[in-house]
Amino acid sequence: MSNLVEADICVIGGGSGGLSVAAGAVQMGAKVVLIEKGKMGGDCLNYGCVPSKALIAAGKHAHAMGTGAPFGVKPQPAEVDFAKVHDHVHGVIAHIAPVDSVERFEGLGVNVIQAPARFLSSGTVDAGGTTVKARRFVIATGSSAAVPPIPGLDSVPYLTNETVFDLKEAPEHLIVIGGGPIGMELAQAHRRLGAKVTVLEGMKALGKDDPELTALVLDAIHEDGIELREGASVTRVSGSAGHISVTFKTENGEESVSGSHLLLAVGRRPNLDGLDLENAGVAYERTGIKVDARLRTTNKNIYAIGDVAGGLQFTHVAGYHAGIVIRNILFRLPAKADHSNIPWATYTDPELAHVGETEEQARAKHGKIEVLRWPLAENDRAQAERNTRGMAKVITDTHGRILGASIVGPHAGDLLQPWVLAKSQGLKISAMAGMVAPYPTLGEISKRAAGSYYTPTLFSWKTRLVVKLLSKLG
Repeated sequence: MSNLVEADICVIGGGSGGLSVAAGAVQMGAKVVLIEKGKMGGDCLNYGCVPSKALIAAGKHAHAMGTGAPFGVKPQPAEVDFAKVHDHVHGVIAHIAPVDSVERFEGLGVNVIQAPARFLSSGTVDAGGTTVKARRFVIATGSSAAVPPIPGLDSVPYLTNETVFDLKEAPEHLIVIGGGPIGMELAQAHRRLGAKVTVLEGMKALGKDDPELTALVLDAIHEDGIELREGASVTRVSGSAGHISVTFKTENGEESVSGSHLLLAVGRRPNLDGLDLENAGVAYERTGIKVDARLRTTNKNIYAIGDVAGGLQFTHVAGYHAGIVIRNILFRLPAKADHSNIPWATYTDPELAHVGETEEQARAKHGKIEVLRWPLAENDRAQAERNTRGMAKVITDTHGRILGASIVGPHAGDLLQPWVLAKSQGLKISAMAGMVAPYPTLGEISKRAAGSYYTPTLFSWKTRLVVKLLSKLG
């Protein structure tokens, strides 16, 4: 006979969103059960954000060994010990893991059950023989790497983000299927750590971002020696471990490429298997669980957050969703999720970050707009560091209301944050233009881009006329 546990909130999934709900709710006095069948910390800690950024950092150090000539530092070929790169990546995970651990959450007062969860009814869940009855449920099971139905793939060894960080030897030739953020980040990192890399993308690489800015990133990708094939539709794969062949079609016909390792980076699928959502009256589709603006499912006592709810698949979105559901569940406030100010960043070198509307989206929606640009080459700090590939690009309406902003360059994700704040708070471009930025910093490009909104008026013949008239007054 199963044990019965009763709670105010039952959270299914111990990733970023689920942990945020559990920690927040229990510290506010709620009785919380957290169910996780895999590793605490979810995809982000174990297979995604954390290990990928650690690998990228290793690649940057290797790359720096050969780029010191402009500074008077003799370039040296990097000697990469890939086993130690592996140890570095997993050392970073291990350092962060205690924050997400079972022990920490049990210390907070959360009842943690390590088992698969499945709904028995609209108000009960089974977790490894324990029946959990709760007033509210939060499904936060995340997503996993999608595996496309490519002929031959079932008989060929391949990597995903869940296995690529286990490599202790650098791939001789890594073939990456998918030119989105994950594919491009891992392609560049492995190339800088000594692997030959080919990327096959069916459409346009980094196709969700502004093409004017992605062009700068792709220039750097090409300069690193990565072979990027856009418009390459993969038709089949064959071979065995260490000898893999990928056949693809382009506008020029059928071609193939052979390599030692194959990495799939073609998107994500929501983790829904085994939840028995039908028993709880929760509707879902291929892209995720259906939710309303308050993140409630078709069963109003059950919420879904993060990747499993479809939409933008970022760790910071899951964290944002956690705050929304806590306000709904604990304080009975009709809080709604607003995704119009959600930023994202791609951690290639240079980085690429964006919030709001792109130029194309803004023109389609608003008609007449203002496009503001400021190149990194005009920034003194960038010149001092000889890292001038990049720019800030800001979109406003004709009244100076900020519609969107994109930055490409070093630390673009950090540089974007003032624009995220400005847009979310409804600030006009004057607020950014009037900001006093410390000199010399890369962040000055935001102030200069904002200030360019006023250039046509400030230096017009009308302004010169006013200045002359005023000068005559003494």
